[in-house]
Amino acid sequence: MSAANEVRDDRRYTKDHEWAREVGTEVEVGITAFAVDQLGDVTLVALDVKAGDSVTAGQVFGTIESVKTLSDLYAPVSGTVARSNERLDGAPELVNEDPWEAAWMIAVTPSGLAEEKAELLDADAYRKLIADAG
Repeated sequence: MSAANEVRDDRRYTKDHEWAREVGTEVEVGITAFAVDQLGDVTLVALDVKAGDSVTAGQVFGTIESVKTLSDLYAPVSGTVARSNERLDGAPELVNEDPWEAAWMIAVTPSGLAEEKAELLDADAYRKLIADAG
């Protein structure tokens, strides 16, 4: 399996290639290796939210720019932003190097997680999505 097709079982996924991982009472959000492969070299991550801001599932929380394109980032869950990954401001290449760990983008304290988790894809459904896109 190529790195672009890597899918982690400890997360849920959006059809827009964001991942959501529960960490304690928060949900960390990032983009998948498949998304990184499609984008190419990431040159800028612009987060439009900061700690204390509200996000709504399916709504844009920032943009990611690469040598190929500019793409919106969509929140997989609704809630309050607990923190954002400030490392990405000066090092957007972290998204290319480690989209699963170091390049998480925001952490959200969710408001309605049970309902929204039902909307997210599990790892097997996401594997099928990217295989069909492939």
